[in-house]
Amino acid sequence: MPSIRFLHTSDLHLGKRFGRFAEETRMALLQARQEILARLAKLAQAHDATHVLIAGDMFDTETPSDRVQRQALAAMAAAPKLQWWIIPGNHDSGAAEPLWASLRSHLPENVHLLMTAEPVQMAPGVTLLPAPCSHRFPGQDLTAWMDECETGDNALRIGLAHGGVLEFGSSAVGGGDSAETISPQRAQAARLDYLALGDWHGRFEVNPHTQYSGSPEPDRFKHAGRGQCLLVELAGAGQAPLVQPIETGQYHWQEVALDLTPETDPEAAITGLLPPERADWRYHLMLMRASGWVTPPQRLALEQAVGRYAPEFCHLELDLSAVGTEHQAGDLDLIARGGALRVAAQELMQAAEDPALAEQDRRAASAALNRLFAYTQDDGDGGERA
Repeated sequence: MPSIRFLHTSDLHLGKRFGRFAEETRMALLQARQEILARLAKLAQAHDATHVLIAGDMFDTETPSDRVQRQALAAMAAAPKLQWWIIPGNHDSGAAEPLWASLRSHLPENVHLLMTAEPVQMAPGVTLLPAPCSHRFPGQDLTAWMDECETGDNALRIGLAHGGVLEFGSSAVGGGDSAETISPQRAQAARLDYLALGDWHGRFEVNPHTQYSGSPEPDRFKHAGRGQCLLVELAGAGQAPLVQPIETGQYHWQEVALDLTPETDPEAAITGLLPPERADWRYHLMLMRASGWVTPPQRLALEQAVGRYAPEFCHLELDLSAVGTEHQAGDLDLIARGGALRVAAQELMQAAEDPALAEQDRRAASAALNRLFAYTQDDGDGGERA
C-alpha cells in the first residue's frame, strides 16, 4: 500500500511590497519572504518529506520582477531531492501567461507547474489532483471535477486547490459565498485522502482531510504569530492523515488591545503588553489598538513610551484612533496661561465638547488640541518641557 510524507504550504506572496511600513521594516519583511523557500526546503529535509505542495499565490502579483522569479526557482533547484508542486492562485492566476511562460523557460527538473485540471502522478500509487486558478475570479468551484476522476484502486488521492470553503452555510474561510466557493464536502465526495488548500493566510482545519496551511511568513496582523506549514503523512488510502503544524515564519505578528481610562498609568500599560524576551523584539511586529478615554498628558506619555521602545522592534505601532480625550482646564494651563495660544486652546476645547457640532468636527478639534498640547510639551529633543 502506498504512503507519502509532504509539506503543505500556500500564500507565499513573493514580491509583496509592504507599502504601509517604513523602509527598514519593508526591506526586512521582503528579505524574510524571499528566503522562505529555502527554509521550507530545510524543514522538508529535516522531516524526511520528499515533496512540497504550494496551494496557490506563490507570487503576490501576476507581474513579479525577474529577480523575484529567478531567485524563487534557484531556491527550489538548490534542493534537488525535493519535488515542488505548484498551482496558480487568485493573485498569480493562470491568466498571467507571461509570468508562467517565463517560469517554464527557466524551470528546474524538480519543479512542477500544474496549469491544467488533470491528474498527475506524484509518486508510485500517489495521484495529485490540482485545481489551478485559471483567472482571478473563476466563477465556479474548480475542485468539482475531482469527484468523477478515477485513479485506480488503493491509490492515494491528494487534492490541491486555492479558494474559500463554505462554513456553516453562510460565511466562508478564505473566500466568499459564491459559485466559486469550494465545497467543504469535496474530500469526501472526491474520495480524497487529503485536500491541501490555500487562500486563507492562517492555519484552518475544515475537517481532518481538508486543511488550510496558512502563509509560511505572515503579512498582516489578522493572523497572529509566526507563519507555519503543515507536515502531512498519508499511511494508506482511506486512512486519516497525520498532520503536524511546523513553525516557519521569521517574524511574529501580534495585535493587542489596550483599554485606557484617565486613571491608567501610561508606562505600565505599554510595558505590560511588550513580549517577555527583549532580545526577540527585533523579530516582532506589534499593533497596540487602544480604546477608552485619556487625558492629554496620558496620550502624550503613551506616544512617548512607544517611541522609546519602537526602535528595538521590527515594527511597533500605537493606534489611538478609537481613543477619546478628556480635556480639563488644567491641561490648558500646561499649554499656556495667557496670550494667543491660550485663546486657541480654549476655542479648540469648546469645539471638542460642543454637542451642536458634527462628530467629525468635534474629533478634529480634539485632535488639534492634542497636537497643540504635545507641541508645547516638547523641549525640542523629544522630551517634555520642564
